[in-house]
Amino acid sequence: MTMRRTMGTTLRRATAAGAVAMAAVLSAGCVNTPAPPSDPPSAVAAWPTPAGVSTDVPVEAPPATEACDSTASLTPGPLPTPGQMPPNTSMDSIYKRGWLKVGLDVGSNLISFRDPISGSIEGFDVDIAKEIARGIFGDPERVEFRILNSDDRIQALKDGSVDIVVKTMSITCDRLEEIAFSTVYYEASQRILTMRSSGINGVADLSGKRVCAARGTTSIARIQQRVPDAIIDTVSTWADCLVMLQQNQVDAVSTDDAILAGMAAQDPYIHVVGQSLGEEPYGIGINKNDEDMVRFTNGILEQIRSNGTWFEIYNRWLSILGPKYYPPQPEYRD
Repeated sequence: MTMRRTMGTTLRRATAAGAVAMAAVLSAGCVNTPAPPSDPPSAVAAWPTPAGVSTDVPVEAPPATEACDSTASLTPGPLPTPGQMPPNTSMDSIYKRGWLKVGLDVGSNLISFRDPISGSIEGFDVDIAKEIARGIFGDPERVEFRILNSDDRIQALKDGSVDIVVKTMSITCDRLEEIAFSTVYYEASQRILTMRSSGINGVADLSGKRVCAARGTTSIARIQQRVPDAIIDTVSTWADCLVMLQQNQVDAVSTDDAILAGMAAQDPYIHVVGQSLGEEPYGIGINKNDEDMVRFTNGILEQIRSNGTWFEIYNRWLSILGPKYYPPQPEYRD
């Protein structure tokens, strides 16, 4: 009996001592053991590139001295009264349809773009196209715009998808093999757009840099010629180039100053730099078989040069490039 009580007491004392020891260990662990490292959450992701970006750009033939008199266009005839187009002409067919089909894009701010508030398509090229519609219908709003990429312009004219293309389209001898052009309605200069912090001040600074350009434009060959080790990224629209520049996916954009001015107007951290890399005479593209439409268009352009409308359109959209004292003077051929 005594032995049982002694063993029970001993067991109770041992259990109590163990509990005290365990409590001491746990208490010491809570006070002295450092917490495991816990870094803040992080994620690494690249900016998505616009659809259709290509870095596999073949070397194009440099812009050569034009073998033809590329900027000379057909002499205009007398302008008919709006709404009274001569029978069996291209203009008469357009009038009977009820609207002028114009190819352009909506990614070139100040040139042709969709206003985010009104939803309407506006810009320098848009207003030039509306003057052609005014000449046919007496109403500048009788226009249906067809959105084209730069490399779709010629085919759209050849297959009749559009009546005219007014889309910063440079007149070249190669293009004249496939389509016709009006006289020059604007003369642009190819320059460079870059971030203000980039350190790029001219074409020499593009060596080894990534340069963005739209496919189907003459800008690509000129950069390849001047800076052979520049890396060219091509995209569908100039708006894609602006996005890639803002996301640091390219170092610069190079094309006509009128297009670059529209990009610079959208972002205070980018600017146009350097001297002109070459002149780009813009013409209105027309189907090669529609000579009457070429002469009519040239008559409209002659009219807006002389009555001040061209200056109104320029000052409305492109005055950021500085004053223009006269529009491009036309060259004609029979």
